[in-house]
Amino acid sequence: MLINEVSKIAGLTKKAIEYYVERELLYPSILENGYRDFSKAQVEQLQKISILRKLGISTEDIKALLSDESKSYLQTLSVQKELNIQREQAKKSILDKLASGKDYSEISVELQMVENSKTITEKLLEAFPGYYGRFICLHFARFLNEPIKTSSQQLAYKKIISFLDNTPPLKLPEDLQEYLNECTKNIGTVQIKEIIENTKKSIENPDDFLSNNKETLKQYLIYKQSDEYKNSPSHKIMSLMKDFNNVSGYNDVFIPALRELSSSYDKYYKQLEIANEKLLNEYPDIENLID
Repeated sequence: MLINEVSKIAGLTKKAIEYYVERELLYPSILENGYRDFSKAQVEQLQKISILRKLGISTEDIKALLSDESKSYLQTLSVQKELNIQREQAKKSILDKLASGKDYSEISVELQMVENSKTITEKLLEAFPGYYGRFICLHFARFLNEPIKTSSQQLAYKKIISFLDNTPPLKLPEDLQEYLNECTKNIGTVQIKEIIENTKKSIENPDDFLSNNKETLKQYLIYKQSDEYKNSPSHKIMSLMKDFNNVSGYNDVFIPALRELSSSYDKYYKQLEIANEKLLNEYPDIENLID
């Protein structure tokens, strides 16, 4: 069909449609008279493009989205949008402080904190694939709301950036990446935040967690010792993640630097150590099974 008809069906101006063609978001055929001929599938694609543009997604990102059958890129954009919302809320708070008379020099420290958080979270999203990248990114974002005030914090920040810049992204074999995408395709930012919150609660109250989940933990131990699990894609992915964390410097460089940078993360890490110790005391057999 010709562009006039497409414009009416898709609810887009002819100029907008021509722009999307120029940006190579779709490829209509060319008739002998030089007019563009759009297929029904391309009209449907234009309707998708229109929705994505209204959601504030760039044409470059839309191009990647349209070629991503697994939808993992869309989930990554959802995380980026969530992080942008958090940053905009922080900036609004800073504006409110300026409006109430706070000094610009003090405000600049808080603004730099927002920029530092953006840099780290975006690099984390690049370093880890799919669901793990989204989870790790949102997990650590909540600890990156403190200004850098000391030289040791500044050094820690530099170590984190150097680690993320110089560590090759974790690459999973294609079959494991497909498995991970399939298993997590329905897990969005809301579900990830719920998982993070539940983990936080279990760490803050490890005794209650152990008391309330005895049967679940026993079943967990049985499953982790089974051949079914040892031969599963989940085990292979966790093993690769574990190896990556050990070899890349994630455990030896990134985590210690983050503890130095963020007092809130250092507190969380100490709670995690206490919770792990209680778990191992209660279930000694779990020591070699924790991934």
